[in-house]
Amino acid sequence: MYEILMRVLNQEEQTGEIKVLIETLDDLWHLYNIINPGDIVIAVTFRRDEVKADKIRAERAEKKRMVLGIRVEKIEFHDSESRLRILGVIEEGPQDIGAHHTLILSERENLTIRKEEWSKVALERIARAVDDSKKPKILFIAIETDEAYLAASRQFGIQEIATINASSSGKMYDQKESGDFYGEVLEKIKMSYEPGTPIVILGPGFAKETLMSLGKSKEPEIFANSYIYHTGQAGTAGIQELMKSGMGAEVIKDSRISMETKLVEEALERIAKDNLISYGPLDVKHAADMSAIDTLLVLDSEIRKNNVESIMNQVEEARGKVVVISENFEAGKKLESIGGIAALLRFSI
Repeated sequence: MYEILMRVLNQEEQTGEIKVLIETLDDLWHLYNIINPGDIVIAVTFRRDEVKADKIRAERAEKKRMVLGIRVEKIEFHDSESRLRILGVIEEGPQDIGAHHTLILSERENLTIRKEEWSKVALERIARAVDDSKKPKILFIAIETDEAYLAASRQFGIQEIATINASSSGKMYDQKESGDFYGEVLEKIKMSYEPGTPIVILGPGFAKETLMSLGKSKEPEIFANSYIYHTGQAGTAGIQELMKSGMGAEVIKDSRISMETKLVEEALERIAKDNLISYGPLDVKHAADMSAIDTLLVLDSEIRKNNVESIMNQVEEARGKVVVISENFEAGKKLESIGGIAALLRFSI
């Protein structure tokens, strides 16, 4: 079950260790949600020896490559840098036991995670990652007359790739001086495209039709699986408008962002109608005790901060569904505004 995600290299049930190879940026996101404070993480890293040159002055040596195991205190996910930072205290290794150290992990590296007990939530997170990896990632181009916004749907949210202006440089890549706005947009799409990725072009006006026509003419293979939709706005607002309206359902219906958006929007609609909904930790716990929850929505950061695993287990034991919502999606921000946890109910309580 593990091979599609992060490729599990070894699993030792007796020691509670799972060794994995990080293969994608999404893998880093899932590790961010799987690794908890108190876990031991073992990985190759670099650390200096403090070598005393004399009694008065210490000379800093070059960094040495070594394997260290740290007791995790803090985890940081940096999608813009494609890195996971794990901060903690060294418990295993050739030197500096008890000192603080930061592991910086990126794609194509491996690590070992050791937990006293692998919770059902953590193991299901791995299963979710495997399932999500089979769903299409989508390349969005939200365009209007003088600006194009490129973004990709990832498992952790919408990742901005570039903003290209007709009269200035793109945010991520240097723009040529030719002033060829649509040519520059096509260049960015070529740089970001992965085979099989659906392309969704959206926005107000006719710029999207112009881009589609040029794309099919100049890059027919890339634009073979492309779709066009009219929205009142461009940029991130246009992408959110697309999700809420249900446009593009045939393209985005299997994507994580579409599913999460629909569920959170349904929760907000039920709140407005005061019908078959509980939200906030206390009300949701009461609903779980009554076996009234059909679908539980939990913000992933709440799992890291608070002990909601017991509620999640209660819901599953009562044959309910648990959906973990990414804090990086717009849907996650809305769920956070109502307490980070909500429940769609089977019956009124």
